[in-house]
Amino acid sequence: MTDYRRLALLVSDTERAQEAAAGFRDIADWVPIEEAEAAVVLGGDGFMLQTLHAMLDSDRVIPVYGLNVGTVGFLMNRNRNPDTLLTRIGRAKPVTISPLSMQATTQDGTQHRFCAINEVSLLRETRQTAKIEVSVDGKARIKELVCDGVLLATPAGSTAYNLSADGPILPLDSHLLALTPISAFRPRRWKGAILPDRSRVTFRVNEPNKRPVSAVADQKELRDVAEVSLEIAQDSELTLLFDPGHALDERIVAEQFVV
Repeated sequence: MTDYRRLALLVSDTERAQEAAAGFRDIADWVPIEEAEAAVVLGGDGFMLQTLHAMLDSDRVIPVYGLNVGTVGFLMNRNRNPDTLLTRIGRAKPVTISPLSMQATTQDGTQHRFCAINEVSLLRETRQTAKIEVSVDGKARIKELVCDGVLLATPAGSTAYNLSADGPILPLDSHLLALTPISAFRPRRWKGAILPDRSRVTFRVNEPNKRPVSAVADQKELRDVAEVSLEIAQDSELTLLFDPGHALDERIVAEQFVV
């Protein structure tokens, strides 16, 4: 059992989260996030991603225990009796995840760097289909993927947009990445690939002026990209805390049997 003595309470600005927060205000001596050993996040998956990105941006990463008052709550725990919260946190199972590092170059030659905890998606900006060259570790595997887009997902993000695009679900400890096309026209039968997480994946946009493409790293969008390179950021590990029996790896397995 882990004893986190200094906890921060982070609450989404949604009405539902703000109402739920009233039950948690007096159960602990909450401290500012800058002083905390761990954080309790009250909200949904979107707010959890926002919180984790803020930690990466500030270069101060601490364990996070989520309570779901959103819709899906895949990254969260069930919101139950506030009086049991401290006990639940002490018994929680830590799960380590690593984000993707995205190095992108726009059509004007400017370089940008973002991190993505779930996935990086390349999406067409107009009615014109995108034409994208797909390379893995410096070797072009598909010279021209004609599609609405393509994405690379981490195991933690494999049940998000990747699953909606008919990509595979990846166990958290699989050390794999899901490379998944979005409405591919050619090659029509290519359904994607499963890659080792040591892989470096590069997307190069063909005909970028006629067929502009944007890159979306979780919640951050960059328009008019020319090239995007992706790899796991091994030095940026994040720790999520889950109740026993409700850990993310178990939920990933369970999701594959939903009909």
